[in-house]
Amino acid sequence: MKTYFSGRPATTLGAALTAALALTLTACSSGDPADDAAGARAALSHIHGLGLRDDTLYVATHQGLHRPDAEGRPVLVGDRRDDFMGFTVTAKGDFLASGHPAPGGDGPADLGLITSTDSGRSWREKSLAGKVDFHALDSAPDSTVYGYDSANGLLRVSADGVTWEDRAALRALDITVSPAAPGTVLATTETGVVRSTDGGRTFAPASERVLAYVSWAAPDALFGIDPEGVLFRGTAGGTSWTRIATVPGGAPQALTAVDARRLLVATQDGVYESRDAGRRFVRRMAVESGGGH
Repeated sequence: MKTYFSGRPATTLGAALTAALALTLTACSSGDPADDAAGARAALSHIHGLGLRDDTLYVATHQGLHRPDAEGRPVLVGDRRDDFMGFTVTAKGDFLASGHPAPGGDGPADLGLITSTDSGRSWREKSLAGKVDFHALDSAPDSTVYGYDSANGLLRVSADGVTWEDRAALRALDITVSPAAPGTVLATTETGVVRSTDGGRTFAPASERVLAYVSWAAPDALFGIDPEGVLFRGTAGGTSWTRIATVPGGAPQALTAVDARRLLVATQDGVYESRDAGRRFVRRMAVESGGGH
């Protein structure tokens, strides 16, 4: 018997997430510098992460890190146009990222973990350069860094961002860490949300709700969005999800919860912000229609 969510079979949503998961196994770069240069001059399309620092919105994309100007147009932060696949802002305000260098760069094909302490104006290598491309990153309140290595289907964990431990093997699109319990991790998979309570060493099914992205900003601020752009609020550690609304703009590309009321969501036509827990959204930045990861 099929389980139904939001009026559609779970298998339909699972198929959408399966397609998104397949994309995570390949780099976003076309491999043609001319194509990527043209994309850099055009409006942004692929968004991989969202963050907020000092009330400024930062958008990690296929063409570098951007912020919106007064008219909502993207402005490049710094001078790097790397393909930032994984991106997060820590509790201290540091930026963590991963992905691939811009075409023509002389560095390794995979960035490993890089970090910025000046809001993305400059970056330095932290670890795993040339070895890992994290497609999802999150940090715990105790500064533990969790990274999902999509190429190897592996969760990796580091206490300092330098020395890493391999944890569970799984096929996931996104991860989020509990703000109250650093060892509790949720991951989105094609069969539903799975949860670990031992720091990502093992995972068990938490909910059959098929979600694409999840974000856990505070004990009462767990949110998820499904492949069709329907936003949910999670309770009981991600075992239960309540539908809130459909986010404008089509399929989602990224989700970040700032607190229990403020949300940032990237969809196919822009980056949207809600200040009432997802009931209403305002577009903060326009983007071209394009795929996610």
